[in-house]
Amino acid sequence: MDKYRILVKGIVKTDNKYLILSRWFDDRVGQPFQWGFVDGAIEFGEDPDKAVLRLISELAGVTATVDRPLYTWTFKTGDTFNIGISYLCIASTDEVVLSEDIVDYKWIGKREFKQYIEGRVLEDVERVEL
Repeated sequence: MDKYRILVKGIVKTDNKYLILSRWFDDRVGQPFQWGFVDGAIEFGEDPDKAVLRLISELAGVTATVDRPLYTWTFKTGDTFNIGISYLCIASTDEVVLSEDIVDYKWIGKREFKQYIEGRVLEDVERVEL
């Protein structure tokens, strides 16, 4: 049986700054806490646009609206094929209330992405107009 998991990523913007979050990633690597955009899995039957807004609210306590989809990505984990949709979302405020899963947050400019975001995500965001 094929297994699929659908993920969403919210690149949250306000006043030309973008929200990044620091959370535990994996204690088997040198940097177990890593910076990234808001992301997570959608719930069964949930609309992806609503899922990204739910995650932004749950993880960062921020109310946002979807501006537009930006890009998609895929990767395989074991026997699960992951499909992701990234969205540009506009926050109504820069006030953040973190969930207990999140260690820290920053609002950064596009020029700072390389300091915090790496790998394929950085390549993806460099290709789109934010």
